[in-house]
Parts: sequence; C-alpha cells; structure tokens
Amino acid sequence: MLVCQNIVFLPDHSKHSSHSQFLPASFAGICASATRRSYSGLECKSNSSKRRHLPMFFNVRRLQNSFKVHWSSSLSPSQTLISKLLNEYCSSSSSDSGTRAFDYIAQFLPSNNGTLKSISVNSVTTNDRRRVTVGLSKAIKLYQGYALKGLSRNFCPFFLVKIMKLFECRETAFAFFKLAFKDDSEETVRTSCLVAHILASERLRFLAQDIISWVVARVGPGRSKNLVAFMWEGHCEYESDLSVLDTLMRAFMKSEMHFGALEILSKMREVGVTPNASAISILFRLLLRAGDYGAVWKLFRDVVRKGPPPNNYMFNVIILEFCRKGWSRIGEGLLHVMTKFRCAPDVYSYNIVINANCLKGQSSDALDWVNLMIANGCKPSIATFSTVIDAFCKEGNVELARRIFDEIEDMGLSQNTIVYNSMISGYVKARDIGQANLLFEEMRTKDIVPDGITFNILVAGHYRYGREEDGDRLLRDLSVSGLLHDSSLCDVTVAGLCWAGRYDEAMKFLEDLLEKGIPPSVVAFNSIIAAYGSAGLEERAFYAYGTMVKFGLTPSSSTCSSLLISLVRKGSLDEARIVLYDMIAKGFPVTNRAFTILLDGYFRTGDVNTAESLWNEMKGRGVFPDAVAFAAFINGLCMCGLMEDAYDVFSDMLRKGFVPNNFVYNSLIGGFCKVGKLNEALKLEREMKKRGLLPDLFTTNMIIGGLCKQGRMKLAIETFMDMYRMGLSPDIVTYNTLIDGYCKAFDMGGADDLLMKMSYSGWEPDIMTYNIRIHGFCTARKINRAVMILEELISAGVVPNTVTYNTMINAVCNVVLDHAMILSAKLLKMAFVPNTVTANVLLSQFCKQGMPEKAIFWGQKLSEIHVDFDETTHKIMNRAYHVLQEGGELINTSYEKSVFMDFLMYITYDYFCRTKPSREKDESSTFKTSFSQFNTLIEV
Repeated sequence: MLVCQNIVFLPDHSKHSSHSQFLPASFAGICASATRRSYSGLECKSNSSKRRHLPMFFNVRRLQNSFKVHWSSSLSPSQTLISKLLNEYCSSSSSDSGTRAFDYIAQFLPSNNGTLKSISVNSVTTNDRRRVTVGLSKAIKLYQGYALKGLSRNFCPFFLVKIMKLFECRETAFAFFKLAFKDDSEETVRTSCLVAHILASERLRFLAQDIISWVVARVGPGRSKNLVAFMWEGHCEYESDLSVLDTLMRAFMKSEMHFGALEILSKMREVGVTPNASAISILFRLLLRAGDYGAVWKLFRDVVRKGPPPNNYMFNVIILEFCRKGWSRIGEGLLHVMTKFRCAPDVYSYNIVINANCLKGQSSDALDWVNLMIANGCKPSIATFSTVIDAFCKEGNVELARRIFDEIEDMGLSQNTIVYNSMISGYVKARDIGQANLLFEEMRTKDIVPDGITFNILVAGHYRYGREEDGDRLLRDLSVSGLLHDSSLCDVTVAGLCWAGRYDEAMKFLEDLLEKGIPPSVVAFNSIIAAYGSAGLEERAFYAYGTMVKFGLTPSSSTCSSLLISLVRKGSLDEARIVLYDMIAKGFPVTNRAFTILLDGYFRTGDVNTAESLWNEMKGRGVFPDAVAFAAFINGLCMCGLMEDAYDVFSDMLRKGFVPNNFVYNSLIGGFCKVGKLNEALKLEREMKKRGLLPDLFTTNMIIGGLCKQGRMKLAIETFMDMYRMGLSPDIVTYNTLIDGYCKAFDMGGADDLLMKMSYSGWEPDIMTYNIRIHGFCTARKINRAVMILEELISAGVVPNTVTYNTMINAVCNVVLDHAMILSAKLLKMAFVPNTVTANVLLSQFCKQGMPEKAIFWGQKLSEIHVDFDETTHKIMNRAYHVLQEGGELINTSYEKSVFMDFLMYITYDYFCRTKPSREKDESSTFKTSFSQFNTLIEV
C-alpha cells in the first residue's frame, strides 16, 4: 500500500518548478517497473477492462498482486535441470536482457547510463529494491531532488549520506549504498571510507560498519591494508580512535578475515585503546570457527593481561564454539574455571553444555548437569528442561521425559509452548496419538497458546499413525478458531495437504497466497519441497525451491536436506553434490545432515572412495559429524564389507564422546556376520548389553543368521529360545533364517518341525519360506518333494517369483528327461518369466553337462539382443571358452537332453526378444528424464 501511495505526479505550479525539473520523465512508473523487475521471469497479468476506470495506483497494485509463476517451455540439450533451476530460477539477480536495458533506479545513481552494473544487481534482493524505490519516491515528495541529481552526476559522499538518511531504515539505506557503489577502484573505496566517517560522526556507527564490512569483503585481504590506511588518515575530524578501529575490527570479523582483525587489535594496543568486550567475543567466535586454536589461547591470555576483563558473555561464546566443534569436554572445563576470573556460570553457560551433551546422545549426562546446576544455586530455565525433554523424546524414552515434564512446575517455572511441543512430538513418534491429544487439550486448558509447530506435529501424527479424518477435522477447526495468525495457519495447512498426498493442491495454495500479497514462510515451502522429494517429484521440488528463493526467502538447512534427499533417492548423486556446493557458495545454512544424506547415497551405490572423500571434506569445511553422521558412515563401511575401517570409525566415535545406539551396533554386528567374523559380532553384542542397550529383533536375527551360515544350528536354536526370555517375539525373518540353516545342513526334518512351530506362533509361510524349502529339497535331490512344495505354494494363493522358477529350472536340468519335460510343462503353465539369473542357470548347465559350445552359442545370441549380463554370466562364458581351448574332457549327453535344454534356452531367448522394445523404451525414458538431458519443465 505504501508503494501505491507514493506514486504521484507533482502539479505544475511555479512553487514546485525548482524541484520538478529533477523528476524523471516517467517516475510514476517506477514502482510498477520495480514490481515487474522484482519478479523477473514471472509473468504479470492484470485486468485491463477494469484498469481503465481505476486510478494509477490501483493498476500498480494489481500488477503486484496478480502475477503467476511461468516456467520456460524448453531447455537446450546441453543444459541440466539442476543448472537451469539454480542459475535461472533460484538467482535473485536473474533478469532478461530486455529488462536490463533500462532501470528506473539507475537514473538516480552516478554515471550508470540508465542501467545498473552487475555489482549493484547482484548485491541486493528484490525486497531491497522495492524498499529503495519507495524511499526514492518519498525523497522526491520531500523536495530532495537536488540531492538525487547531485549524486547522479558524481559519487559525492555528502549527497549519498543525505539520501541514505532519508530512508530512515538501516537496511534500506545500506541497500541504496550497494546500488550506488560504482566499482572497486581506489577512488570509490576512498569515497566509501569518507561516507563511513560522516555516518559515524552523525551517530550512525552501525550503518558505517555495514558499509566498511561490505567494502572490505569486496576488495579482499590483498587491498584491505590500503583501506585501513584510508580510514585511519584524517579520521580525527569525524570520529575517535576507538570508533574507527572498532569499525575496522568488526568489518574484518564480519568478512571472516581473522588475520586482519588481529592486526587491528594490535593497532588498538599500540595506541592505548581498550577494545570493546563484545568485539572480542566476536573475534573469539571467528577464530574458533576458523580452527585457529593457538590464536584463541593467545588472545585469551592477552585479554586477561590487558583487558577488557573476561565476562560471562565472552566465556559463553567460547564454550559454545568449542561445543559446536565437538570438543564439549573443553567447554565443560572452561565452565568450571569461570569462577577463577570472577565470573559465575549462569543459566546460559549450563544450557550450552547441557545442549552439547544432548546432541551427542548423552542425555543422562545432560541430566546430571541439570542436577549440578541446581546444586550450585543456578536455577534452570524452561529452555533447560525443554532441551533435556526433547533429547529423551528423540531417544524414545518418553516415560522419563514425561517425569521431567511434570517436575517443571515444582521448580517454580511455567510450562510453555516449546516444552509442550517437545512432549507432543515424543508421543507422536511413539505412535501414542491419544496422549498427544490429551497434552494438546491440557495446553488449551492452561491458556498456553499452541503455535504452527504444535499443529504441524498433530496433523502429521494423525495422517501417519492415526486417522486421516481427524487430521482433516483439526485443519478445519484451526481455520475458524483464530488460534493462529495467517502465516502459521498457512504453514499448518500446507503441511496437512502434503501429509494427505495433495501436493499440487498445496503448491496451488502457496501460489494463491503469493498472488494476494501474503508471503508464506520458509516452513511452508520446506513442507512442500520435502513432500515432492519423498514422492520422487524432484523437478517439482526444485520448482518450489526456485519460487521460494525468487521471493527473497532464505532456505534453511531443512530445505537443503529435502532437496538432497529427493536427488539421492533418484540416484542423481552428482547433481546432489552440485546443489550442496551451490548452497554453500550462496551462504545458505548447510549442516552435517546434508553431508550425511549425500554420504549415505554414495555408500548405497558402492562408491566408497567418494563417500570417504566427502567425509574428510565435511570436516575440512568445519562441518563436524554428529552421532547420526557417524552412524551413517559406519553403516556404509559395513555394507561394503570394510569392517576394520568401520570399527576404527566406531572407536573414533567413542573417543569423541558420542554414545552409539542400536543402529550403530546392528550395523557392525551385521557386517561382521556377513564376513564370517562371528566372534567379533558376539563380542559387540555383549558390549552392547554392558552399555545398557538391549539387543532388538534385528540384532538377534543377524546373530542367528551368522550362526546358521557356520552350521552352528544348536547355538542358533539356543539364541532363538533366548529371544522369549528377552521379551522379543520372532518374526518371519527369524523363522526363514533358521529353516534355511536346517536346509543347508540337509536336516529337512528339523526344517519341517520349525515350520510347524512357526505356524503355531501365528506366522504363515511367505514366498521366501517356500523358496527356501524348494531349494533345500532340490539340493537334497528330492525333486518330488520340491514339486509338492511348489503345488502347496500355488494352492495357498502365494504367487511364485523368479527365484522359484530359477530354482526349479536348475532342478529340471538334473533329472531324467521324461520327468524334466513334465516339470517344464508345469512351469510353462504357471506363466514362467525368465530373467538374467535364468539365463545364467541354463548357460551353467550347458557347461556342467559337457556342452560348452552350446553355452557360447547362446551367450552370443543373448548378447546380440543386448541382454544385461552380470558378473556371473561373464564367469560362465569364460569357463566355457577355457574348456574349449584347453580341450577338457567332455561329458557325453544324449541328443534328446541337448534338444530339451535348447528348448528351455529358446524360451528364455524368445522372451527377451519379445520384451526388447519395452526395455529399450524404458531405457530411453530414463535417459530423457535424467538430469543430464532434461528437455522440458512443468509449466504452471
């Protein structure tokens, strides 16, 4: 509305003639043009029929409120979806060439010839431009056109300061300075320094600091010494030594140039100026984030000797940064020594250490710190309890969390929305929706106002673990209750639609809000990006992300994680890495979770080297792994069979103070069982119990599987019986593992007995059970029993799969011809569907039965139709060639058996021939929709 009110023409009166000459010829279109440029790439539509009868300001408002996102219809073949979306739709500076041809704001800037330089365009957001436009219109209304005209002729610091003061807003004034900044020449830098001096002299030091920080970042460390010299010479006319040096020190710190900040500190000591305690605290933070620990302790000694004396804030900053680096023990030690420097640890000091322990999974230690805090006479805050309660809820220990929750009021504290959200979330994750609803009603009884997070948790709980109609009812009640303001209600509504699977409807809702001028929050966009990613619609997820960035919203760490998850699930790991680096380059918040997602994706594709390099890169970038990252890395190494490396990482995890959970132990136990190191697996199981972790069903199943692989069936059954004593109930995997163990030991009677026990326990055999038994009887040469199991499978309504068919085909080739033909007829009647394994079975049988030339012949025929051979196929073919070349002893096979096997092979070959067009179509479709050849985008 403010934009509209400032779109005016000055009347043609003589008293205004002295100022009207400075007005641009078409200034009334500034705001409309700014609105159009703010959404370059967005199509604006207005109702032209109504526009004729309405004032000018209404036309502009219609332009602002009735745009619609428009996607380009095609991409060049060489462009990828990621580069297209990141460069075109996610760039705040993107605009078409026609729009850049002339810019109204540029008329007021020095020597720009009607266009903005790339420096100016890339340094401000669309919202900044809009506010600058409003401020310029206000300046003209206040008859300050002479200052605008003076600045347009020359980059004059006095005119620039006068205009900046008119904005009456630090952010807008700073945005105008960035637009007016000409280049990085020495003259421009000197002028900028003078602007900062003038602002400081007029008690606008924070704005002066913004300007110097930005210029320092632009010129870089190489020219920063010259800038310091510019600022120092002649500063006495405008500001004190402390003022100018403090500005320079903060500028270097904001630009993350800690060496420059340390040099300014030395200059302060040289001229006898004591730095500000807050500036020293910021310098501690910068040094710790840079990992320069030597400089940290040197600075600490300097502060103790020369001042300013350490205070609680300074200690809290140091403790916080050490804890963020993963060195919580150093943080705890600093808390203990605070009293030596006449600083008593406060609630913030304790909360930092408590939170660090919770993040490491050491919730019990965190609770000990709460008790120590109380014993030392420091009263916990509601944030203290909220942190501990949230940690126990995430661990699944909802009962202990509830006990702490109930003790809050005994401490003289009042429960708030945040602590209720933690408890409600804990109950939802435990699938106890009833208790979550009771807590919600308790909130309302105590007049504690729920927020958007509360409703998001409840709506998600109803859709995931409760009844969808309850989630719908909650959304309807919420829309008419007035409990939430518009932005929070929008977040909950979008989340509810996403949980219901109505993704496009949720996106349409967001677009409608944007058309009405109501800006949604990052939370709403995160919900829809995560939903699209989970549904495999990564192009729609990037569309939502592009829209979000376009409207000036800064993505959160959750945004980055959701986009990476969508790409990793698709298998587009290289594209996911591009997105990660792009977000880091743009300064978006990227946490260890983003690296963990990508790390896990590389392990699942077997790319161990890239995963390990990403792990090292993460630490090199100052992003330190948490318990989840360690768990993912250990699990990935175990999946690849690198058990020594996995155990080394596990030991490193313990040294850093992280507490491993069941997932970590299960990964290691499963990995050791897989490589046959059962003793190490059993040792880890015992260690797991000592740490207070109870082996779960996955743990026991893996131990049983490892014992069965080694033929130690007696011990496997003992472990099976121990499950009942531990309160665990065997599942279908447990029974199938034991049945398979008996079959491999040729103890078919034991397998049958266990099958009976399985039936008595309420478990029905699945296809895996039947396949194990069929394979067992075939291996024992009891083909008739295998056929009986096959018929039993069909009568039970279980559909045979390719494993069933391939097992029987392998058996068919080893029986007498008449019997083999009968069995083949049965398989063909059941719509036998061959695959690569079928081909391997038949090729292998050709070699075993003395027909290597047949194996080579059919192998060549299959390769001609581009059948996907695997490693086993190549080994079989190499063996066939070797037999022919070496002239090995050939087994005489009857002509009838040879023809019969040719018949089976022909059926397989014919099936591959008939399915070849569809397979090529699928491959073509996959290729066309891949990120490297994505040719079209969805048009909205």
